[in-house]
Amino acid sequence: TRVFLSQSVILWSAMQVHGFVTSYNTNEEWVARAVGDACIRLHLADEQVCRSITELFRDDFIRALQESLLWPSEACGVLVGPSCGKFDIYAPWNITLPKVPKPPVTPPTPPKPGSPQSRILFLTDIHWDQEYEAGSSADCKEPLCCRKDSGFPSWRRREAGYWGTYGKCDLPLRTVKNLLENAALAGPWDWVYWTGDIPAHNIWSQTRNQQLTELKVISRLIHKYLGPDVIVYPAIGNHESTPVNSFPPPFVHGNRSSSWLYSAMAEEWSPWLSVQALKTLRRGGFYTMEIQPGLRVVSLNMNFCSRENFWLMVNSTDPADQLQWLVTVLQASEDKGEKVHIVGHIPPGLCLSSWSWNYYHIINRYESTITGQFFGHTHLDEFQMFYDEPTMTRPLGVAFIAPSVTTYINLNPAQPSCLRLELCWYVVY
Repeated sequence: TRVFLSQSVILWSAMQVHGFVTSYNTNEEWVARAVGDACIRLHLADEQVCRSITELFRDDFIRALQESLLWPSEACGVLVGPSCGKFDIYAPWNITLPKVPKPPVTPPTPPKPGSPQSRILFLTDIHWDQEYEAGSSADCKEPLCCRKDSGFPSWRRREAGYWGTYGKCDLPLRTVKNLLENAALAGPWDWVYWTGDIPAHNIWSQTRNQQLTELKVISRLIHKYLGPDVIVYPAIGNHESTPVNSFPPPFVHGNRSSSWLYSAMAEEWSPWLSVQALKTLRRGGFYTMEIQPGLRVVSLNMNFCSRENFWLMVNSTDPADQLQWLVTVLQASEDKGEKVHIVGHIPPGLCLSSWSWNYYHIINRYESTITGQFFGHTHLDEFQMFYDEPTMTRPLGVAFIAPSVTTYINLNPAQPSCLRLELCWYVVY
């Protein structure tokens, strides 16, 4: 999910004190208090949320600011946009493509009747809220409602429902279980793409232990309901970490690194993923695996392209060398005649422009190898088209963006499925 609250509160406000943070050995308590005061004065959230979120973000954000070589206005331009500051977003970094010529493009042909089909279940943006309570207020002052501390409405139509609610609300666990139970009945499924965002939107009050508990519970429920024979290929969402969107590159070590999260994911997802896939997952949150002969999946950590990942102020040039690694995987697949599906959370069109441009260049080069792209994050049923670079007139690929399981905000829970490997017949339930 794109979390505009955290971006507004932390990024805009913190840039007002960025000069003090980077120029002096400023007391971190003072910084948190100053940012919280700015948040309150600007009415970006109520006082409790402002104080809590600035306290939660404080250590990671200040560390990233101190290590960044950007001036305050440049950092704000990178993370918030041109309305906040100026920075050359098309910073000159380019992925190196092999010198192997691009194969001639062959127009796709419809499969013959009776051709083998594969049924793929696609799950994204579950956002389970442990504090969901039926009967509580669905119209509260906090960014997330329908919770034990949301109070009770004077008008019954604004009560949180038993299964969920249209409004600023995530889902109770019983709804997630019901969805998975019915997904299993709608099978059989050959495999599953699951593109992240497990926790709720209470981003001001989350802890690492809570995030890990939710990861374990949902991972094990998926395994339970879909069965041990169905392989799930997960991708990491921006809400998996706390603070939200905080995904430092692998060169950040110690308590500020993401090893606490990647290691837990590797443990929970080990029934599904290979030893080699788990190795790169532990390092940078991405991996590749052969699904079946002739077809491979690549799961990308799209937080390394996210405008809201403040660690990119330190270095936004291909974090974790992920895109260069992607090129290596795609070239090997091209050499072997494999087709590739790419899964991730944040759609590439929402990434930092420099990252997005390089990704687009890669998709262009390997259009004959990449036969599917699957993302989430927006909570909406969408797609993004890719066109040939020379003329931008010939469509060469499509990225499917699945609607969310959660109702946040004012939505119906959804889950898509698709058939075939090259031409995807896409059905949304």
